[in-house]
Amino acid sequence: METQDYPHPFVHDVKLSRTQKIRGIILGSVLFPLRVTLAALFFLIMWPIARLRLAGLSEEERSRPVTGWRRWLFHPIVWLLSRAVFFSLGFLWVKVKGRRADLKEAPVLVVAPHSGFLDMLVLCPTQLATVVSRSENTSLPAIGALLEFNQSVLVSRKDPESRKKAVAQLNERLTSRGYWPQMLMFPEGTTTNGRALIKFKPGAFLAGVPVQPVLLRYPNKLDTVRWTYKGTTWTEALWHTSSQFYTNMTVEFLPVYNPSPEERSDPNLYADNVQKLMAKALGVPATDYVMEGRVPVSKLGGLSLPLESPARETLSLLHRNGITAPQIEAALNRMIDRCQCGAPGLKTSAEELRSILTLPDKQTAVQICGLYSKDETVDLRQIYLSVSALTGFVSFKSLLHSAFTLFDREARGSLSAEELSHLMGALLGVPQHHPAQLYAEASNQGRLTEENLLRVLMTHPTYQRVVNEYLQPKEAGSQLSFTSLTNGKAVNNNRNMHNGNGSVHYDKKLE
Repeated sequence: METQDYPHPFVHDVKLSRTQKIRGIILGSVLFPLRVTLAALFFLIMWPIARLRLAGLSEEERSRPVTGWRRWLFHPIVWLLSRAVFFSLGFLWVKVKGRRADLKEAPVLVVAPHSGFLDMLVLCPTQLATVVSRSENTSLPAIGALLEFNQSVLVSRKDPESRKKAVAQLNERLTSRGYWPQMLMFPEGTTTNGRALIKFKPGAFLAGVPVQPVLLRYPNKLDTVRWTYKGTTWTEALWHTSSQFYTNMTVEFLPVYNPSPEERSDPNLYADNVQKLMAKALGVPATDYVMEGRVPVSKLGGLSLPLESPARETLSLLHRNGITAPQIEAALNRMIDRCQCGAPGLKTSAEELRSILTLPDKQTAVQICGLYSKDETVDLRQIYLSVSALTGFVSFKSLLHSAFTLFDREARGSLSAEELSHLMGALLGVPQHHPAQLYAEASNQGRLTEENLLRVLMTHPTYQRVVNEYLQPKEAGSQLSFTSLTNGKAVNNNRNMHNGNGSVHYDKKLE
């Protein structure tokens, strides 16, 4: 098997040799249906048993930890059935290294790297520790019953009030001095390919209590379990894994980490230090990569920098559709004309965008809209500013002037923090939620002028790096030009290589 080397940890694509594919088809045709059927059967058996644990209890009683016969009777049964689910899927053995700390030593276990849904096998060697889960999962067959059984902390990513409530519950449980069972959390908050640890979310560290780091490894010849932002899907991961004779998993309990006074008062510092410790133990880098709104980004100076630039992908799509550099320049001129006479937050439909870009079909316009928004409409300012920054048709100073004018709709000569957030989001192609650091650097007595913003972006070491590496071509001031090569590839002066199939590969210094 070969796994393509990606520049960031959010993509995992399993590539099998012809022999491995044939072997997988033969074994999978027998093992996959057998194993999935057995796993489903064990889930069906667990479903009513899990419901029985809290059956007949009032809401007040359900808000307290289950004790007595309800715990000693149902807990081992569900534990055995949970192990049977994973055993049936090919996890015949789980190697455990180190010692799991008891509840009083470490109220919370922090587990990394998070690879996919099969990581939940870690609940077996941790004796079904309480977890945090999306509230939407409670509607899933069997899974909802198991979350209720587990007395999980539920949170809705769409509801800010739900997040506040979940944080309060976490603090209450982690500081209960043994009243609530031990918790288990995946601080990365999403799945990765395991080649780096992404930035830990502070949830597990907010209470300032000791944590026990737990490492997950899958020491197998074929790395089949990972399900990430792009690449192998969860169904493919399940197929590849269940098509193996067996799959190995190693759970390593590291020594308990006791926070310093500084870490207890700063959950982000605490999270970063535990991340570095775990990354060192795994032999992988600790990064500032995070997922924001299902978009992978890195953090720099409070700004979110896209790992996969929407503007670069837009240029790639245009190139694949035969749109030349002069046509792109003309389209950008049409965009800025519309932006300057449009209302704030100007939205353009995919059909209108197709016309502006002179695309042969609407589908490509829909794809471009999807890079910037969740529907088939897009704010033209986002496309104009982010794409213009990479083409080099205008200088960065001129581009910033256009951006400032577009977002200073009342012509005050100054931007608010919110307007700065929208401006930088349009330039970078992804929303900016925390530009306070940049606003503080660029504003004077509550006023952020174009001159001051330009000065900070061009001279401040942090933001100068953002400009040089994200907001202009590699060769500053040069224009985008695609040159056809005899080998079926095209290269532009931004040093981005376009394969014959239209995919784009580019250098990114931050990685």
